[in-house]
Amino acid sequence: MEQITSRQTNPQRLVRRANMLLALDMGANHGHITRPLHLNRGTVRAWHQRWLALTPKLERIEAEGGSDKVLTTVIVESLSDHPRSGAPATFTAEQIVQMVAVACEDPTDSGWPISHWTPREVADEVRKRGIVEAISTRRVGRFLKSGRFTAASGGVLAQRQAG
Repeated sequence: MEQITSRQTNPQRLVRRANMLLALDMGANHGHITRPLHLNRGTVRAWHQRWLALTPKLERIEAEGGSDKVLTTVIVESLSDHPRSGAPATFTAEQIVQMVAVACEDPTDSGWPISHWTPREVADEVRKRGIVEAISTRRVGRFLKSGRFTAASGGVLAQRQAG
């Protein structure tokens, strides 16, 4: 635990959780930990219970002669956040890549009488090609901007370079 708290490259939430558990191990109660670490009692209680549930596994690894590296890895994994539930992604990574590829093509090659793509035309083209069933102009714009593509001024998102 002390290695986790002293390593400067560890995420702060991991260090905070390790400090909390070290304080509990030193005899502090939940109330003493909440103020200095800016946590609420429910959070301290939840992580303490999670730690208590992990203790038998750590003892077993230690009894079997597990290395400090293995123990540290198990501790870090247990102090990390579990994946959160939520809505599944609407578009796959492949679909997003195909949308970006469309935006990088010359619009005249696809039969568009324009010289530069805008989000509206990209959205219409990817629907026409069957890449996606439905997508909003705004969503296309977000995908293209999130890739940190540089764009010309005036709302133009992609343009083919001559030569």
